[in-house]
Amino acid sequence: MEYTRFGSTDLQVSRVCFGTFPLGGAWGDYDEEVALETLRTAHELGINFFDTAQAYGFGRAEELLARALADQIRAHRDEVVLATKGGLRVEGGRRLRDSSPGWLRRGLEESLRHLGTDYVDLYQVHWPDPRTPVEETATVMADFVQEGKVRYVGVSNFDAGQMGAFEKTRKLDSLQPPYSLFVRDIERELLPYCQAHHIAVFVYGPLAHGLLAGGFSADTTFSANDWRSKNAGFLGEGLRRNLQVVEKLQGLAQARGCSVAQLAVAWTLANPAVDVAIVGARRPEHLAETAAAVELRLSEADRREIEEIMAEAEPFKEPSPETV
Repeated sequence: MEYTRFGSTDLQVSRVCFGTFPLGGAWGDYDEEVALETLRTAHELGINFFDTAQAYGFGRAEELLARALADQIRAHRDEVVLATKGGLRVEGGRRLRDSSPGWLRRGLEESLRHLGTDYVDLYQVHWPDPRTPVEETATVMADFVQEGKVRYVGVSNFDAGQMGAFEKTRKLDSLQPPYSLFVRDIERELLPYCQAHHIAVFVYGPLAHGLLAGGFSADTTFSANDWRSKNAGFLGEGLRRNLQVVEKLQGLAQARGCSVAQLAVAWTLANPAVDVAIVGARRPEHLAETAAAVELRLSEADRREIEEIMAEAEPFKEPSPETV
């Protein structure tokens, strides 16, 4: 495993972060014992960076993470980097954005309890909330640091303008945006902003939520409680077109002696503005394969060939609180 300094913080983190989004249930049901084994495998592979959120099952993912890493959290807390997020709640069966000081404070306290720790290394606002003045959100995040409950603060899914507004009150330490071969919007403004402001970037969805993992076919279907069952990029003609792209990437990966998943993660990490790639997995063997991507170096010729292949892709929309 390779490690890097996380932006301008003093955190030394693995370049692959284990993401617990699937453990909240958004990808359908799963075996908890296998999930616990996968989390422990992540630690054994040298991954010291774990990302979760209050909204990932509203305690389910955080509690699983705490169970899997109980010994490390209890006896070697300074060796595990825990990141979580707040700012979403459920009302009337719908997820709502709520970055008000009161809800963020309640969310942080619940997350600390679920994780079995008295502080988190990174606390993030999960999604921008247009109904709460950003200075109120930034002020309470700064308060958390002053209180010793949070070491660093970040945001997820914010654009450059929203980040700039936040930073008028408190400097941001990190950004967590979506980024993959299929989703590249952040290259235009967000990555340059983060580089200019010395903000760490750790990207989610580098495997395009399974498309780049190599296990899908034209017959793949998703359960009704899986958000991909309602996304055009994973259905019908959109899925068939993207699978053709993945097949071409498979040829390139085989020539390089790696898997498509490794190729995809290595591509994200090759961007100099990206510090870390977040990878989710529900089985140990899948994680072991993907984590090895940190050792893969892509040539300029590789990157040009990837660009040519991706020109034929069918873009898809990332999930939002309103669609998960």
